[in-house]
Parts: sequence; C-alpha cells; structure tokens
Amino acid sequence: MTAKTNYSRRQLSLLVILRVLIGWHFLYEGLSKLFNPDWSSVAFLLDSKGFLSAFFQSLASNPEVLKVVDFLNVWGLILIGLGLILGLFTRISIIAGIALLGMYYLSHPPLVGYTFSVPSEGSYLWVNKNLIELASLAVLLVFPSWNHVGIDRFIFKNNRV
Repeated sequence: MTAKTNYSRRQLSLLVILRVLIGWHFLYEGLSKLFNPDWSSVAFLLDSKGFLSAFFQSLASNPEVLKVVDFLNVWGLILIGLGLILGLFTRISIIAGIALLGMYYLSHPPLVGYTFSVPSEGSYLWVNKNLIELASLAVLLVFPSWNHVGIDRFIFKNNRV
C-alpha cells in the first residue's frame, strides 16, 4: 500500500512532535512501573467500574493471570513508547496504544456516579486524558508521519506505509 503525503514542514513537525510526546508518556509510564518493585495493576483492576468491570476484576483475582497482565502492561507501554519516539513499527505501535488506552478508558469510564479509589487529576464527564490521547493516536494513524521522520522511513522505503 502506498501513501503519498504532501505535508507542509509545519504540519509534519507538529505530527512528529505529537507522536514523540505521546511516545514519551507511554515510555515513562512503563519505565516507572518497571523500576517500582511494588507496582501492580491489581488495585486499578479491582477498582474498575462499568459494563466490563467483572472482566477487569477477574484479571486481578487470579495471581498467575495478574502477573501476565502486569508484564504485558509494563512492556506494552515501554515498547509502544519506543516505537512512537523512534518511528519504528509505528503503525503497530499506534494501534497497540489505541487498544491499551481503550482498555484503560473502559476500565475506568468517566461517567456520572462512578467514584474511584484512586483520585483523578480533575473532574471528567465522558472525556478524560485516556480518551484524548487515544483520539490523538487515531489522528496520527490517519496522518502518518513515520514514512518521513522515523526509522520506518528506512525499513519501508520501497513500500511507504
């Protein structure tokens, strides 16, 4: 699949800056969890609300499943972050980031009447930082910058993705 893009220098710069900033957020979140020996997703999962809360809470109820979830969460954040920052397998990184943020959003939906044990940074109704970052990744997916700035440019030089 070939994609021809004619971005202005300013458009391309802003797309790359957005990609790198989101990548940094993912990478830092993953590294902070990796280097915290006490970190686990158990409290987050048990605090889930909404129509998928039983699913998320079941993940926390099985210690073996929880280990897998924690591993996937930490390394998913790190690899997605690196992919976005470096422009390496960027399409996969974006899709994985959208999926992960979607899970975070569905686990803790910002709806009226829901209170969570971990206080949020603000007051939200329907829209929170997870949804905004998810939408930003969707924008990056449909306005690809990685075929101009990033390692993907060299890997897929004959097949602009």
